[in-house]
Amino acid sequence: MKNIRYIYTLILGISLGFSVIGCSDLVEEPVALLSPEGYFQDVNDIQSAVNGALTHAINEEIWGRKLSVSLMMRSDMVGNRSTESRRIEMTSHTISGDNEMVYDPWVRIYLGISAANTAISGSEDVNVDDSIKNPVTAQAYFIRAFYYFHLVRLFGDIPYFDSPVTDKEVGANVSNTLEAEVYENIIADLKFAKTWLPETVTSRAIPSKGAASSYLALVYLTMAGNDSGSEYWQMAFDEAKEVINNAGTYNFALDNDFQTLFNAEKIDASLEPIFALDYNNVEADDNAYDQIAAMTGVRGDEDEEGWSVAVPPLAVYLSFDEGDYRRRVSFQTECIMNDSVVVNYTNFTLSGNSFAVNTPYIAKYTRYPGPYAKTNKRATSHNYSMLRYAEVLLIAAEAAVEIGDNGSALTYINQVRERARLGGESTNGGYIEEIIPPSNVPANLTGTVTAADVLEERRIELAFEGIRWYDIKRRQLGDVVFSASGYIGEVPGWNASEDYDTPIPDQELNRMPNISN
Repeated sequence: MKNIRYIYTLILGISLGFSVIGCSDLVEEPVALLSPEGYFQDVNDIQSAVNGALTHAINEEIWGRKLSVSLMMRSDMVGNRSTESRRIEMTSHTISGDNEMVYDPWVRIYLGISAANTAISGSEDVNVDDSIKNPVTAQAYFIRAFYYFHLVRLFGDIPYFDSPVTDKEVGANVSNTLEAEVYENIIADLKFAKTWLPETVTSRAIPSKGAASSYLALVYLTMAGNDSGSEYWQMAFDEAKEVINNAGTYNFALDNDFQTLFNAEKIDASLEPIFALDYNNVEADDNAYDQIAAMTGVRGDEDEEGWSVAVPPLAVYLSFDEGDYRRRVSFQTECIMNDSVVVNYTNFTLSGNSFAVNTPYIAKYTRYPGPYAKTNKRATSHNYSMLRYAEVLLIAAEAAVEIGDNGSALTYINQVRERARLGGESTNGGYIEEIIPPSNVPANLTGTVTAADVLEERRIELAFEGIRWYDIKRRQLGDVVFSASGYIGEVPGWNASEDYDTPIPDQELNRMPNISN
């Protein structure tokens, strides 16, 4: 029997242990008892550590609620109905250094990075051929890149750890790594993952070669920023084109029904998700479950009422073409209240709750959550797509615009619009299933595609999926979208010279004196 004792990773001055909970497609075995020397003896031990690293992403502090909802609120698509200052700061872009919607994701993401680093370091102790070991270790490289990609887009310069930190003083005295260097490290991790990960996987919650390549394309797109002369546009196009050309090999395709992507009981069979976080109808320990449906649902809805926290302004709903099937899928325009009476959004305040508002709500997460373990549609069965094939097509389209390949831009953006025209099976918001026939909306674009065309397509296609804020930042759109002409109206606190980067939490600045905003 192994000499087992508790292993703690010291990072940012906090003692951290491992646990593996929550993900339905990951092997759920505890890794809290690890031996620093001798635990990693075979690839199964590496896989256990990998699973622990990925599990942090589904926690309430990351995609379960805090990070996902804060990304919605910081965009020009979602308002806040809550009176809590932490949420008001998100929509007003006046984020303070003690905001838990910043601090909690920061700490939790570094927990995930710490676990990934332990898996990578521990793999060196496993004496098997690289062809056996590296496909498993590559998952840890992918996960580390996934976490750092969120951090660098949020904060810019950040502390960067690429190995376990076992000395508290080392962790406390770390300095920021420049944003450009962090991106280079992310690219290196994704290239390793692309080299060794399998072409296909049994679940989209498991990283694949195609997922690594797709993320490389998105990283290059992000690095290109708003610079029309950047070399990264060509790199983004080439990488996205490689994914598209190998879609058959990777088993990627657009789903014929846009609604399927947000139907927990159908999405497992879809070929569109490239990498997903998979929840499993379990109210897991340590808040490792999702609460997005509750945050976006209607107060007073008798179908497990929501909390009316993250709610789009009416102008956002009206900005979608009326005949676009994606508007129907994305918005809840009816609900049941007052003893099974179906009311439309102009009467949502009939519930009498002060948080309710007469506007369409987000429907992507409330309509088909599958079985759920906690009231208000929490701890659902959703698979949340972190990246899907439609986005790869739009990455290619946007990059094609910037490198002057209008033909490719038209081809790829119109593939996304064509799928939207197919219609599908959805509810009318009043929970009556209907087959929505194909339509001619949205029509194919013709002529010259602009960057604004692609960004608008991304806004519609990827609405409420935690992506729009990152688009606003990389394209420096804040002065426009947060002006009086924007969908949410003027944001008085918006300051483009400061507000694109999230402030590093005060507790971390105090704990690590060599880092700064």
